Amino acid sequence: MQTNFTAEQLADPHVATSEKILRKCVHCGFCTATCPTYVTLGNELDSPRGRIYLIKDMLENGRPADAEVVTHIDRCLSCLACTTTCPSGVDYMHLVDHARVHIEETYKRPFWNRLTRNVLAAVLPYPGRFRLALKAAALGRPFAGLLKRVKVLEPFAAMLELAPRTLPKASDSAKPGTHLAAGARRGRVAILSGCAQPVLKPEINEATIRLLTRLGVEVVAPAGEVCCGSLVHHMGREAQALEAARRNVDVWLGEVEKGGLDAIIITASGCGTTIKDYGFMLRLDPAYADKAARVSALAKDVTEYLSTLDLPQQEARGLTVAYHSACSMQHGQKITMAPKTLLKKAGFVVRDPAEGHLCCGSAGTYNILQSEISAKLKARKVKNIEATKADLIATGNIGCITQIATGTPIPILHTVELLDWAYGGKKPAVLS
Repeated sequence: MQTNFTAEQLADPHVATSEKILRKCVHCGFCTATCPTYVTLGNELDSPRGRIYLIKDMLENGRPADAEVVTHIDRCLSCLACTTTCPSGVDYMHLVDHARVHIEETYKRPFWNRLTRNVLAAVLPYPGRFRLALKAAALGRPFAGLLKRVKVLEPFAAMLELAPRTLPKASDSAKPGTHLAAGARRGRVAILSGCAQPVLKPEINEATIRLLTRLGVEVVAPAGEVCCGSLVHHMGREAQALEAARRNVDVWLGEVEKGGLDAIIITASGCGTTIKDYGFMLRLDPAYADKAARVSALAKDVTEYLSTLDLPQQEARGLTVAYHSACSMQHGQKITMAPKTLLKKAGFVVRDPAEGHLCCGSAGTYNILQSEISAKLKARKVKNIEATKADLIATGNIGCITQIATGTPIPILHTVELLDWAYGGKKPAVLS
């Protein structure tokens, strides 16, 4: 793609990076076939190619974002299916990230949209606030139907509908501390506690810690860790995202200095994609560029790390698992085979649903901010999963678990919960 940025514009390193990305696009349109919003809406501007044209025009002309640009960028899930499909290697993730920051800096959103986004940014990254909000949702749930009738209040209705009716108790797994290896220590890792996941499903990290310690791996939950920054990063709130990244870099490198780390284990693939990108996000910060790159190199999805431990083959369990590959796992981190290989080794029959490349519609806060499109994607995903006739669903991201669970009675678990059970842990409660 030909670009026409001025030398003055290219002096901005963010613009210079986006210009290089834009020049790689050859307008082939392969991305449209795998883009969930284009497949759902059929609008060229709701495809990666269409959004690239909008971003190019906006940045090249140095103008503020307008309502049209914001509409179509907001509809992007950042699922990154386009990056898997693109034969030219267009780095769409960093391009749309730049566009979101530009929108945040130059566009004044309507009042109710600003309020919704402010609430999400102020609540979701903080486990204590999030837990209080979910408890309060019980009071608002009877009014969800009424809120859905008012367009600007639809996101609040979506929040109420997604909120679980019961909450698990706060878990010790989210508290700072060290979980010692059973027997001889063969490794030492840090684990990301996260923000939403320990409130919604603490059993995921509980299972991870049980499994790793049984396998001889010491697991440390460091003090001072905060949200990875993914939620606000995808809302264009870059200062907030980078501050979170810096805090986590300091915390994890502190653990490296204390006793060394073989890996930073992440059990939510959405978080993993962001943490693996810390090196890029902080590349212009001379105090953190190298440190962030070290952290990104240490970051591993739990299935990536488990794949290095050579787990033994288990007997068949007589259960069929539909494996839902989260977008952040297959497109963001390019991890496709490890989870399925581990599940098969653990004795499960694994089936791949049709259209596995398409997003389930969760995408961070997308199922709140774009609930109508999200609902269509969820229905399509659930239909394909149920067609496998599986007994269970496994995936590696809390957002997908929450989203899909609202659309099917088939039990859905994190992959590591099944692996923990197969290798001597307790049977997941949802299967009891």
